[in-house]
Amino acid sequence: MSYKLAYSTLRWQNPDLEPALNKLTESGWQGWESRLPLNWMGTPTRLRRVCADAGMPLIVLTANGTPDSRDRENVELNRRRMEFAAEMGCDCFMYMNGGKPDNGPVTDDDVLAAAEGADEWAEYAAQFGLELTYHIHTNLLVDSIDHWKLYMDNLRTAKLCIDVSHAQLWGYDAVASLRDFSAQLNYVHLQDWATTTRRADGFYDPQWCQVGEHENVDFPGIRVVLDEIGYDRWVTACPGQPIPGRDDPLSEAKRSAGMVTYLRGIGY
Repeated sequence: MSYKLAYSTLRWQNPDLEPALNKLTESGWQGWESRLPLNWMGTPTRLRRVCADAGMPLIVLTANGTPDSRDRENVELNRRRMEFAAEMGCDCFMYMNGGKPDNGPVTDDDVLAAAEGADEWAEYAAQFGLELTYHIHTNLLVDSIDHWKLYMDNLRTAKLCIDVSHAQLWGYDAVASLRDFSAQLNYVHLQDWATTTRRADGFYDPQWCQVGEHENVDFPGIRVVLDEIGYDRWVTACPGQPIPGRDDPLSEAKRSAGMVTYLRGIGY
């Protein structure tokens, strides 16, 4: 089947949205993921107009902070973002874990507490018909296959975004991970790297590249398993390392066309 392809604007800072979103449309994307502050995007009415004019819907809004933290300011700030996402008709609201504790290794209790916080967020979002999606990510609180499984086993309401590159960095075959977590999957991130190292303290340090540029992840196999499990939601690609002098949103949007060409060429 053909998938709905979106672009992650993870590095956009204070963009001129109208031309940047138009360039994403010209490059072949069908939606975009935003990490921008609300005071830059403006009201939902204003952003809906900008998106409609470009033919580029906002499909995912991300958290600013993490549900690992129960701090009142953090919770209220993200409730406003959830409300904004719901008014925009987003497919889901994405979050990540916070950092690891300063006073020792991550414990199972840390992971369980983080899952409880995520479900509190998910229950708030659910009243607006909005789903949460947990983006797995190396170098954060949950940073191993065992802790990923423990976290997912204890989520009641929040669901899952598998970033296939981070699954593979943990040593979990990306294709297998999509199949194994299919019941909780509501979003997919595609990302690729040129090279990767891991420090003595366990920190992963990949050098990101455009999706398909080095094919260190089995992107054709991922498409096959998405078909197999009946996945029918958004697939979002992440850009590679910034190129000095060509790292503004308009240049990145133009360069991203190569990822669309690659993905459509292998059946997405």
